[in-house]
Amino acid sequence: MAYDNQYPLDDLCNNYPLHFLNSITPNGLPPYELKVKKNCPVILLRNLDPHNGLYNETRLVVRGFQNNSIDAEIVNGQHAGKRVFIPRIPMSPSEDLALPFKFKRKQFPIRLSFAMTINKAQGETIPNVGIYLPEPMFSYGQLYVALSRGVYRESTWLLAKRNMNIDPTGKSTKNIVYRDVLEP
Repeated sequence: MAYDNQYPLDDLCNNYPLHFLNSITPNGLPPYELKVKKNCPVILLRNLDPHNGLYNETRLVVRGFQNNSIDAEIVNGQHAGKRVFIPRIPMSPSEDLALPFKFKRKQFPIRLSFAMTINKAQGETIPNVGIYLPEPMFSYGQLYVALSRGVYRESTWLLAKRNMNIDPTGKSTKNIVYRDVLEP
């Protein structure tokens, strides 16, 4: 789904080419072109109707499409199983973004939800966990939180970029919490 009704609010002369506006994805906004299909997991990016379970970070599964809305089913919380419609709404990037202009996009406030950050995973119990460590840089406690989300040791995987300075065999990474966590 591409959104061609985006426009800079303070640029009356249209000095910014459309392909440039389409290429930027500021924090808090979905990408310009959102590719979703039936049964794919998505996460809501705005509080639409908290009383009915539509709040920021609600996880949903797409069940169908309408002209200006997406038919979805809530998969977490007390409203799990409830069918809802997600409308297209005008969305603007946060004010702290360092763009030389302000703009809006009318789009669906969702993003694909195949992954979550360690901060969002806190308090969750997840049956299958995959942890990707491209660099051995964690603040205190993050590796513990990431590893402890898994239900079973057999369904928790860790992929770390090989760092010859830390371990030439490539079987461990720097862990500032507890050294024996990564040993079999």
